[in-house]
Amino acid sequence: MKLMRLLDLMAAMVLLVYVGLSPPLVAGDPGRRVSMTLVRGAAALGAFCLDGSLPAYHLDRGFGAGSDNWLLQFEGGGWCNDIASCKDRSKTHRGSTRYMTKTAVFTGILSNNASLNPDFYNWNKVRLRYCDGASFAGDRQVGNGTSMLYFRGQRIWNAIILDLLPKGLANAEKALLTGCSAGGLSTFLHCDNFTSYLPKTADVKCMSDAGFFLDAIDVASNRTMRSFYKQLVSLQGVQKNLDPNCTHAFYPEPSLCFFPQYALRFIKTPMFILNSAYDVFQFHHGLVPPSADPTGRWNRCKVNVTACNPHQLDALQGFRTDMLGALMNFFRNSTRGGMFINSCFDHCQSALQETWLSPTSPRVHNMTIAKTVGDWYFGRGEDVKEIDCPYPCDKTCHNLIPASTTDSLVNFDI
Repeated sequence: MKLMRLLDLMAAMVLLVYVGLSPPLVAGDPGRRVSMTLVRGAAALGAFCLDGSLPAYHLDRGFGAGSDNWLLQFEGGGWCNDIASCKDRSKTHRGSTRYMTKTAVFTGILSNNASLNPDFYNWNKVRLRYCDGASFAGDRQVGNGTSMLYFRGQRIWNAIILDLLPKGLANAEKALLTGCSAGGLSTFLHCDNFTSYLPKTADVKCMSDAGFFLDAIDVASNRTMRSFYKQLVSLQGVQKNLDPNCTHAFYPEPSLCFFPQYALRFIKTPMFILNSAYDVFQFHHGLVPPSADPTGRWNRCKVNVTACNPHQLDALQGFRTDMLGALMNFFRNSTRGGMFINSCFDHCQSALQETWLSPTSPRVHNMTIAKTVGDWYFGRGEDVKEIDCPYPCDKTCHNLIPASTTDSLVNFDI
């Protein structure tokens, strides 16, 4: 199916159009450029990007009181679920460090400016580059004619951690694992494993941004995302790296554990979930994928929510209800978890300064995302769980909706 083969590139397209539509960064914050580090020891571990190139990360050293604290951020950028789409991906920066920019701009939760990122500005901050197409979770390789495709995301994750441990991660006092989109999903998959690498005395927590992908029924009554993830898990050898307690509980459908809503209850490390209840990527590819709307009845609604008819608004409100339902057990029973579920049409809010913390950043109950995450991490409040009222009540939203919903094969950096 065309949708299935293009989802990986479309995810990157959607994320980057948001950036293009976003207002400028906060005045005086051009963003800090951080150089890329190749993991030279990765080859010995069999840890390669799709095309066989070495994996990489960007490290911005902490300072002062934050010198022994670490924040690791998984990069996002969709997935690939068949040989054709993974081969295409291997020829881009989503599948090879050969095509990646050699510097990355650190803003939002990665900013080193105390006024723009007051709780984490002086921490060691790492951005893990994404080049495997399975949220850092696969472990397989396949022949592709005269070449190989390396589905080695799990080994990439391990190799990067092993490279960082002697650089100070082994002595971490505080640590936060985070990520956006496909990287936000990675956070669910690797949260407990991250904890296992660090000192038992370390205060370790995880925060997923726009990674709570629902096992949604689309407007044509199909489970597009479930089918896509099932193919991905099979192709890339992901199942053996999923939580065994989860896969046992969901046998004979272990691929369901790639969905955060099913994996969440098995995670032991404290988790914060940052997500829009009307996540735009899920709106466009989970609720209303092109395959479910062949005549384009949703096109105007997708680019301008004010153009949605009552039936379409009901479907969007139903999606929000499903998301809150999937989170309800966590909301009610997790004593160490946190949430910020707003009602903006957005996707990824922690890495952009204007949504993370700025004079115009989104708020729920007058709380910014940065303040809510900081209060949760540092225990500055009880039961830090914010849920927004339904659309259209929130007037602080940026509503960063992409300008096009076509299957354009556009791929950008974020």
